[in-house]
Amino acid sequence: MRFALMVSTIVLVVLLGTCHGCLEHERNALLQLFSYFANGSSYIPNTADCCHWRFPDFYEGALGKLPLSECALKPTCSCYHNIFVDCNDTAGRVTDLVLDFMIGDLYLNTSLFLPFKGLRNLELTGLEIVGFAENEGFHKLSKLKNLESLDLSCNRLSIVSSEGLCELRHLRSLSLSNNDLNGSLPWCLANMTFLQNLDLSYNQISGDISFSPIKNLTSIQWLDVSWNRFKVPIPLALFFNHSRLRYLDVRENELYAQREVKDLSPKFQLETLLMSSPVKNATYPEFLYHQHSLREVNLSHIQFVGEFPYWLLENNTDLETLLLSNNSLSGPLQLPIYPHVSLSTLDISRNSIHGHIPSEFGERFPQLTNLNMSTNALNDSIPSSFGMLTALTVLDLSNNKLCGGIEEGLFMNMKTLYFLNLGGNQISGNIPDSLSHLFYLNVLDISHNNLSGHIPEGIGSLSSLQILDLSKNNLSGHIPEGIGSLSSLQILDLSKNNLSGPLPTNFCLPQMSQLKLSNNKLFGSLTEVFCDCRSLITLDLGHNHFTSNIPDWIHRCSQLKFLLLSHNNLQGKIPIQLCALDQLNLIDLSNNNLLGRILPCLRAGSNSVEAIITLSEEQRPLEFTEKNLSQIYQASILKYISGIDLSCNNLTGEIPPEIGNLSKIQVLNLSYNSLTGPIPVMFVNLKQIESLDLSYNKLYGQIPSQLTELTFLSAFSVAHNNLSGVTPAQNFQFATFNESSYEGNPLLCGKPLPKRCDDREPSSLSMPRTEEESKEDNGFMDMEAFYVSFLVSHVMVLLVIAAVLYINPYWRRLCFAFIEATTSNFYYFLLDHLPLLSKFGLS
Repeated sequence: MRFALMVSTIVLVVLLGTCHGCLEHERNALLQLFSYFANGSSYIPNTADCCHWRFPDFYEGALGKLPLSECALKPTCSCYHNIFVDCNDTAGRVTDLVLDFMIGDLYLNTSLFLPFKGLRNLELTGLEIVGFAENEGFHKLSKLKNLESLDLSCNRLSIVSSEGLCELRHLRSLSLSNNDLNGSLPWCLANMTFLQNLDLSYNQISGDISFSPIKNLTSIQWLDVSWNRFKVPIPLALFFNHSRLRYLDVRENELYAQREVKDLSPKFQLETLLMSSPVKNATYPEFLYHQHSLREVNLSHIQFVGEFPYWLLENNTDLETLLLSNNSLSGPLQLPIYPHVSLSTLDISRNSIHGHIPSEFGERFPQLTNLNMSTNALNDSIPSSFGMLTALTVLDLSNNKLCGGIEEGLFMNMKTLYFLNLGGNQISGNIPDSLSHLFYLNVLDISHNNLSGHIPEGIGSLSSLQILDLSKNNLSGHIPEGIGSLSSLQILDLSKNNLSGPLPTNFCLPQMSQLKLSNNKLFGSLTEVFCDCRSLITLDLGHNHFTSNIPDWIHRCSQLKFLLLSHNNLQGKIPIQLCALDQLNLIDLSNNNLLGRILPCLRAGSNSVEAIITLSEEQRPLEFTEKNLSQIYQASILKYISGIDLSCNNLTGEIPPEIGNLSKIQVLNLSYNSLTGPIPVMFVNLKQIESLDLSYNKLYGQIPSQLTELTFLSAFSVAHNNLSGVTPAQNFQFATFNESSYEGNPLLCGKPLPKRCDDREPSSLSMPRTEEESKEDNGFMDMEAFYVSFLVSHVMVLLVIAAVLYINPYWRRLCFAFIEATTSNFYYFLLDHLPLLSKFGLS
């Protein structure tokens, strides 16, 4: 009975001592705090007990209406609002307070947190804090004796030392990541001897980390100083006394080599080591040989020399992730003696490892889920033991020298494989039908090999496939109808094969953004094939045998940026619907049988910055002719290039002056057509033009002298036209063009042509002048012709008179009587006037 009474008393005391809710003064302090952050709003949450306040309680209130910050530009920062309050179950005091939403240019008042005496964890992330109110620095928080964790990440703090942070000596966890901190760390941080977790990543802090206060923080267990400007010695000797250190991230700083201290081994046993940034002729640091607890290692981009560190796997049997990409590793691939069952991710890409892949590879790493061995010099065939890697989700063996065929059952048991890249090798034979059983496959790339035979019909069953690249092989036959049922397909590249036949009727897929079928033997009409491909960004059908007109439905592809239809047998006029595509960057319709005029509304080269930013990272390279050279442009260049190529067609009429408004265009090729008229003066507005080819047309008139203002022009040709006058002045870029740019224009003169211009001939003549026009400009008659015509006319008159007198006697008698009378009168005239003339001395 006494025992039961004692138990009842204890239970009653416990129940009475338990607080069911937060303290009233802390609840009021929270409301005041939220009002401060919500710009004075007095919103009251639905739940009375502040110990259970969460963000949804505020979502419809003032806090929920705050705009999101530009968090996407800050790595590791959340793009969502978050409010979280937690209390001690017995005392009812607030112990955890999380505020994560954007305020904008906030100067923090730390006194608002002083009422929370039991506060242990304070997170003020993403508030855009730029500083502190007057006399309201970190030193005020030192009064919170229970505060152990402070997170101020994703703000805009720029200084640390002057705000009293070092007074928080009792902190165990501090995060200042994703701020604007710069300069060196204040030495007073060395007094924070209880600190176990320190995150300074994504700032601009500088200085040699060997001479920073971090060297004295020997209680540190978790340290992240990545993405700063620290100088970090690769041997990491400064951390040798940090016996509790388990996690170290020094990526994207300035690593440098340092002489190793002999017989000095570290006291720590790391579990995670993340290092990067290039160091010339770097070798593996000595401390790595003493590590036995590693689980994650990233030593990418350091340029380590030597062989594959198989000993790292033998010494660390729990190692799960090993990343060694972009180093200078060489030699054959040597594996650990015993199977390593813990390794799930191995990346040795972009090295110089050569030789064959060991036949026992699959036996050594049976639990691999991610394997990347791309861009090395591995040769021979893929070993059959790869069939034991049943847990693989990612396999990348691209850009090696692998040869032989793909075994039929090699990938049969990789049921979870979603990324397979074997491109850029020398693999031959047929594509195995077993690939059709990889139902989770998202990416299949076997391009740049020597594969032959047909494309398996079973590929149409890969319903999850998003990228299919079989380009640059020797595949033949038709394109399987089943590809039209791949509803998730976004990128299809079958270019540079020997595929033939018409395109499947159901070829248009709703998600398809890139379609490359160039350099095959495909034929047929394009009239109804792609009419509903509204997501297309790239359409490359060049170098085939397609006929018919360019379809009118082309305007439905409103996202189209790259339209390449060259080297086909397309006919008819350029459809006016093409003008509705305002996102086009490249248009290549060359080497077809197109006729009619060039559309004045045709455009290429977006002025929008967004068009550059939104170009997919998976954009496939494209082939385009510039400066008379066919070049392959990678995605990084395609973002910035724009051009129009209508060469080698039957286009007529004048060049529309509106083409001169394409101020962003870099390539314009209208050669080998029948264009007439002058070169538009508005071409002077093509400020970004690099290649301009108007050769082999029927253009006439002068070459506009203003073209010399095109300072980026590096390839120019107006050869074989009917141009006249003086060539443009040999200034700027035009001083680099030789005679071949102007040849075939007999009426052109001036450098660099051998023909000099005659100063008497006006240079403004646009057409050759007739002989009659030249005579009129001389101002007098041809005297030789005058004398001949005068003599002939008088002879004719005399002959006519003689003939009349001979035929008619009456007129003859009258003529002789007239002559006789005239002679008598002249005789008597002289007799009467001679005496008078003699008086004046004239006789």
